[in-house]
Amino acid sequence: MKFFKLPDLGEGIPEAEIVTWHVKPGDTIEEDQPLVSVETAKAIVEVPSPQSGQIAKLFAKEGDVVHTGEPLVEFANVEEDDTGTVVGKIEQASDQEEEEQFYIGAPPESRSEQTPRAAPAIRAFAKKMGVDLRQVTGTGPNQQILAADVEAAAASTAIGGEPVRGVRRQMAINMAKADQEVVPVTIFDDADIEHWQEKEDITIRLVLAIGHACEAESGLNAWFDGARMTRVLHKHIDLGVAVDTEKGLFVPVLRNITGRSREDLREGLNRLRADVKARTIPPSELQGATLTLSNFGTIAGRYASPIVVPPTVCILGTGKIRREPVVVADQVSIHKIIPLSLTFDHRAVTGGEAARFLHAIKMHLES
Repeated sequence: MKFFKLPDLGEGIPEAEIVTWHVKPGDTIEEDQPLVSVETAKAIVEVPSPQSGQIAKLFAKEGDVVHTGEPLVEFANVEEDDTGTVVGKIEQASDQEEEEQFYIGAPPESRSEQTPRAAPAIRAFAKKMGVDLRQVTGTGPNQQILAADVEAAAASTAIGGEPVRGVRRQMAINMAKADQEVVPVTIFDDADIEHWQEKEDITIRLVLAIGHACEAESGLNAWFDGARMTRVLHKHIDLGVAVDTEKGLFVPVLRNITGRSREDLREGLNRLRADVKARTIPPSELQGATLTLSNFGTIAGRYASPIVVPPTVCILGTGKIRREPVVVADQVSIHKIIPLSLTFDHRAVTGGEAARFLHAIKMHLES
């Protein structure tokens, strides 16, 4: 007998949730026939069978989270020289090896991402408390799991609640990572947009303003590696645009924003949002942002402290447009105002750079 492991789904995705099995034990399947549908932090992906054969065993049920390299199915009556095809791995193993592969946690292929960082005493404590350390986010240095983290996880289990899966799980991981690594500072300002036309495309105006600001102050269109103390300044501007959905937060990437017309940017943004809503967006379209825009003001809120997610070094948040009195040529007038909140990573960006960047955005919006 041989088993097929969850393949590497690309883009550094370390795990997936089983959504729908297309087979059951005893079924016969053909090579490349749909085997299982899984949900990653990015999209719903259909995994094909690497070979023809009879299904002997399923290693997970719908709703379970499986890590890259862990067994998905076991094939019955497979010849010794049948090594399978395509992605994933077909391997022959004894019953003991099979059990070890399934239960020890993240396999070697994803261990750097998934092995919990915990001392032996903490592991023993977690076992006693019935806590799966793979489901725990450590609050110690470098996300080291502490006794308090295990106790909190045990308490959460005791009081009930549903597991956080898919996009929400990845959001939780990213936010915890940002909290551990980034030194955030947020500065605020307002832009007077009274002169805007009634049906102005607000998001595209913001996109263009960000592109202008990156050209004026390039230090914020960057990636920073705090562990290696290296910084990459990008020549292209790939803007992550936060999209709120019932499933959680998605940040599709609008590529090369300074090299495209307004119409092309709008068409591209509409396509990205439609793909997000349909859960058909490729993982590659959710990777590689050089900075981020969160237009939370379309819902509510004036100012915020949006979170910078490494390796990017800044995020612009825009609040709800309002009308308020302003002084123009010593006269009080009522104008439309858009609030701006810029969070930057002070490890990589100086206060002066951030202030000039925000000023450039403000001037472009007011021009």
